[in-house]
Amino acid sequence: MTTEPTALAAALASFDDLWSPRIVSRVNDYDVRVAKVRGVHVWHAHHDTDEFFLVLDGELHIALREPAGERTVVLPRGSVFTVPRGVEHCPSSAEGASIMVLEPTGTLTVGDSHEEVPDHVDATTGHPLAL
Repeated sequence: MTTEPTALAAALASFDDLWSPRIVSRVNDYDVRVAKVRGVHVWHAHHDTDEFFLVLDGELHIALREPAGERTVVLPRGSVFTVPRGVEHCPSSAEGASIMVLEPTGTLTVGDSHEEVPDHVDATTGHPLAL
């Protein structure tokens, strides 16, 4: 990781892949990742960690399967939301969005349990940022 500031606009401009996050920084044992998203990700759950989302641009929807039933939270630009550990969720964006995600280093983007991963989703622990 660099000891210099990272411009998020430059980081996002450095790649075009969807659902393929880039690690822009680390905080203790957590990755700060940015990603471009469009369409539907995959239903998945992280058994041992929460997942924090910040919408940098566009709008993100996160469908949740909770004990009380299914619901969808809508996150416009500038909104944050944390999916609690163990909750099945499925992010999506019809028009596309840029997001920041904070989760422990080594956490798979498709969680610990998931449905079949479609070709457009990168099952990764994040890629190094190449500026």
